Amino acid sequence: MALDLKNIAQEVSKTFKPSDLQVGGKKLNILRSGSGAPILLFHSLLADRTSFDPLALMLAKTHEVITLSLPGFPGSDFVGADLGALADQIVAAITSLNLSPKPILLGNGFGGFVALVCALRHPHFASRLVLADCGACFSEPGRAAFRHMSNVAKEKGLEAVADIAMRRLFAPEFQEQNPDLIADRKARFLTLPTETFHGACAALAELDLRPQLAGMTLPTLVLVGDMDEATPPPMSHELAELLPNAKLIVLEACAHVPQLQSPSVFMEKIKDFIQA
Repeated sequence: MALDLKNIAQEVSKTFKPSDLQVGGKKLNILRSGSGAPILLFHSLLADRTSFDPLALMLAKTHEVITLSLPGFPGSDFVGADLGALADQIVAAITSLNLSPKPILLGNGFGGFVALVCALRHPHFASRLVLADCGACFSEPGRAAFRHMSNVAKEKGLEAVADIAMRRLFAPEFQEQNPDLIADRKARFLTLPTETFHGACAALAELDLRPQLAGMTLPTLVLVGDMDEATPPPMSHELAELLPNAKLIVLEACAHVPQLQSPSVFMEKIKDFIQA
């Protein structure tokens, strides 16, 4: 069943309170709602934080939910392309909120990589991790895909890679069945600052977190859509195998943003883990 994007957006605007957190003269924009154990939501490169809207409304019934606009994305200041710099900025900003207990970090795609780097660089920051459709390192074809998208966008603008971005987010059949959602996602993708896009593509093309994972003991739930072309399932399998305390769940008929494609299924799969 198609999501009612307009009503969901209206409900989020009524339920979540926006605020800017300042660190070192740079702002991080967040939306905050709910009560209970805090959970931070880190969005993908190709999908802004509204990709969490349906899930965020569900989570806010049982948790304090903080949805980030990652550094360099609309509403938050650019702090450079290095994932360590993004992680340090986020941890410093969220630490200022004095959350208790420690937050759960839930990241999707690029946001999953950032959440993982937060946990690696600041081992006492989070209580547990939920990593959806990410990994520890891209294959050579995966690295080449980021370089190609960035090069095309530099020559012709983000519009030239918008259709590629949508294919990386959603399987063709889902796109055909949900034209309004795809149009909305494409429009939002085109608001992404180009320096953020090119910087993230370069960072992901060089990323290799594998050597650091053996010492990361946080309880971690790794999820992946079996139709994900952006971060293919073998990446999540490898991530779950390398992390000492991880469980893997494969989501059938889902692609790169399962929390938007099938929010109820996604919530059901993470429910027990985030309430433990």
